[in-house]
Order: sequence, then structure tokens, then C-alpha cells
Amino acid sequence: MKTQALMMAPPVPRAEGRAETVDRAAKGNLVQSLSRALSIMTILGQSDSPMSLTAVAEAAHLSPSTAHRLLTTLQEERYVRFDQGKRGWAVGVQAYMTGTGFLKTRSLLDVARPRMRRLMEETSEVVNLAIEENGEAIYLHRVGGPRVAQAALPVTDRTLLHCSAVGKALLAGMPDTRVQSIVTQRGMRQFTRTTVSSIPALHRELILTRDRGYAVDQEERVSGLHCVAAAIYDEQARVIGALSLSSTNRRLDDARVVAFGEMVKRTAAAVTAEIGGRFPT
Repeated sequence: MKTQALMMAPPVPRAEGRAETVDRAAKGNLVQSLSRALSIMTILGQSDSPMSLTAVAEAAHLSPSTAHRLLTTLQEERYVRFDQGKRGWAVGVQAYMTGTGFLKTRSLLDVARPRMRRLMEETSEVVNLAIEENGEAIYLHRVGGPRVAQAALPVTDRTLLHCSAVGKALLAGMPDTRVQSIVTQRGMRQFTRTTVSSIPALHRELILTRDRGYAVDQEERVSGLHCVAAAIYDEQARVIGALSLSSTNRRLDDARVVAFGEMVKRTAAAVTAEIGGRFPT
């Protein structure tokens, strides 16, 4: 009978299933805690003065104990601080340091925008501003130009670095170790027959870009589209962005590539100077 009972017993759930359920619950709790912590950061950032624990908890719709746990965790990472004099919580120095990344980007765009428009008016071509993020070029702003050139541009706000003028301008301003890391992470997809698709060829392109001060994309991302680009640097001579000029291959022949390359180079240099940047030596 005992043997029969054992045979008829329901199967024991697999340990893996329980582990997966626990793992999903843990991830859910982590996401919830992160969301609550970010909410607290937003509340403190909007306050004109340090806030008491009770005020923070009420504003975040949390219990005082939960609010205090999140605040002390944020305090350990210096995202918030407790003002002993005013007996309240306020934004910490790390939050400011994190936010300066956005401030630099905003300042760069503000400075670059009028110069981009002037370059567009002088050349009648499309002018772009991009920064590097996670191994890609992210376009922050694009100015006018003829419809034929606009139609040739890919409808995207980002591109890989090895196959674009802005990308090569950004790479040329980076240490070789960073270039190697990006290429390893992102690969070197061949979009057209002229795409630079090997590391030795890319290094040759970057050396040439550094020597002449601007990068060239000859139908490497999109067939029929030519681009030239130059890097923008910060006060520590680190590359923080790139300006590019885009046009069709019919409008941007070899002679214009040189002329427009120099114009983009001068415009990028003016933006670098205005934001207090300097060029690498």
C-alpha cells in the first residue's frame, strides 16, 4: 500500500521553477525600489529647501520606514544628504555630478546650433551634431539643406561609428584602447561596398582624420551619400561631440570634400573655443 501511495503521489514541482519564480519576484522588488528611489530624487530636486522624513514620505506616498530605508541607501552613494542644521533631506553632490553630463550636452547644443545654421546657409547642405553614447553616434540636432540631401539621409537618430564621418571624427579623438573596445562591442558591419570593415583599415582612416582635422564618409553608410565631420573637445581635450556636413555624391565631389572639410573643421574649432575646450596635443 505504501508503495502504491508513493506511486500515486503528485509530482514534486521542479526546483528550477521555484527558483525562477523567486528570481522574478526579486527583480520586481528591485525595479519597484529603483522607481521609488528615483521618485524621491525628483521630489528633493523640486524642493527649495531640505525636507523632513515625514514630508518626503508623504510626497512619495510611502511609509516613513520605507522612505528612510531608501534615503539612507541614496545617502551612502551621495545622491542625497541630510542637512544637520535644517534637519532635513536634500539632493547630494553625486546627483549634481551626474547631472553635469546633461548640462554639458545642453551647453554644447546651445553653442553649436547658430554656427550649424550659418554653415548650412554658406554651403546649402545638411549639417549635423552628434555625440558618442554606448559605442554609437547619437544625433542631437540637424539643420536644413536641400531636399535631395535630406531624402538621402537615413531616418535614424543614431549610427555606428566605423561607417560614418561623425563616428570616425569621434573615434579619432579617443584613445586606441577605447576604439578597440567599441569595435569589439559593436562590430564592423559592412553597409555598402565602400564601408571600412577591418580594424587595420579603420586605424589608417583615424590617423588620416587626425592629420587633416576632419573625417570623410564616402558612401560608407548609405549609397550616394557623402559626409565630412570634425570633432569638438572639452576643457580637458576629450572629444565630446562632432559636427558633420552631409550631401549627395553629385553635390559633394572631391574638390568640395576638401573645401567643406576645412569649413566643418573651422566650425567645430569655433564651438570648441566657445565652450572653453582645447585640442589634444
